[in-house]
Amino acid sequence: MSRVLIAECHRAGLLNSLFLLPRYALILLKKNMEQKAVDALVKSLNKYPYNWSAWLELSGCMANQDALEKVLPQLNNHFMTKFFVTHTANELHFNSELIQQDLELLLGLFPGSSYLKTQKAMNFYNAREFDEAEAIFDELIEKDPFRLDNLDTYSNVLYVMEKKAKLSFLAHNSACVDKYRPETCCIIGNYFSLKGEHEKAVIHFKRALKLNRKYLSAWTLMGHEYVEMKNTHAAIEAYRRAVDINTKDYRAWYGLGQTYEVLRMPYYSLYYYQRATALRPYDARMWCALAGCYEILNQDAEAIKCYKRALLGSENEVIALNKLGNLYRKLEQQDTAAYYYHLSLKQRKIQNVKSSGSSNFPLSFANLTC
Repeated sequence: MSRVLIAECHRAGLLNSLFLLPRYALILLKKNMEQKAVDALVKSLNKYPYNWSAWLELSGCMANQDALEKVLPQLNNHFMTKFFVTHTANELHFNSELIQQDLELLLGLFPGSSYLKTQKAMNFYNAREFDEAEAIFDELIEKDPFRLDNLDTYSNVLYVMEKKAKLSFLAHNSACVDKYRPETCCIIGNYFSLKGEHEKAVIHFKRALKLNRKYLSAWTLMGHEYVEMKNTHAAIEAYRRAVDINTKDYRAWYGLGQTYEVLRMPYYSLYYYQRATALRPYDARMWCALAGCYEILNQDAEAIKCYKRALLGSENEVIALNKLGNLYRKLEQQDTAAYYYHLSLKQRKIQNVKSSGSSNFPLSFANLTC
């Protein structure tokens, strides 16, 4: 049927039509002709940049940051392009100074936009700048207390910051607004998880999935809960469901890696950590996890490369500095080992001086909600 429709469109010369091009792109996507679909969407959006549904389809075609950078020169310099870039960056879980500049420019044009403020909060969240993200979400709730969009992300922020009282208030308020929203179930699940009641957390994540089977956060967070409950097989199933829905979610790949590491299957872990690292190339946590897997396999040279790569994403990564010292000591390169130990001690001293309450989150499932 799709072949016949494409042929008819070609014959009638309709593929230059403004609003038929996005539909043509959808057919191409169903035929796994992604590059042609991207070309069709770009052509349509350059003619009429206000078709947001076409932007969303184009965003779904962006597998990684490189794909986004490749398509940008083909698009007109229109403010809708900046909306597309900020949305896609948050979907791919990466941030940069250019993304922040685009957001500030758009907020200058639309200062009252709750959507743009939410995108800015998500951008801070992806950068693990939780205080800034929390402040923006607080402002959004004060402005519109009945708005539930993206509040599940806010619950993740409060969960990582271990603000139990604030998360409890958010859960109660969301339930009062609409207890049958997937976001509400996810928020309540995070609250029970923070209390250590993992069985109740799983029940609420399952409720969210009954309301929306493709609710990505619920699958991923439920996987974390199953790991806490030592039910590794159920955790793997949950993470795999998340990956099936969205292959660009690094949290599910990372969760699979850690679960197989618990099962002492390092070659499986290695594969999944590599997938997570490809999606988050500037996240020190991903590189430290990958390096740890190489250590288990006694591939010290590869482990050293990964730990050094982790330092590029975060120069003050104490874990990587300590591990590098240990590895060089194992290789009997005492001077190099002493150098990294010295850097580690120096960094710990700086962190202690800054404040005892500053957070340097360890690698754990609890912190993977971000």
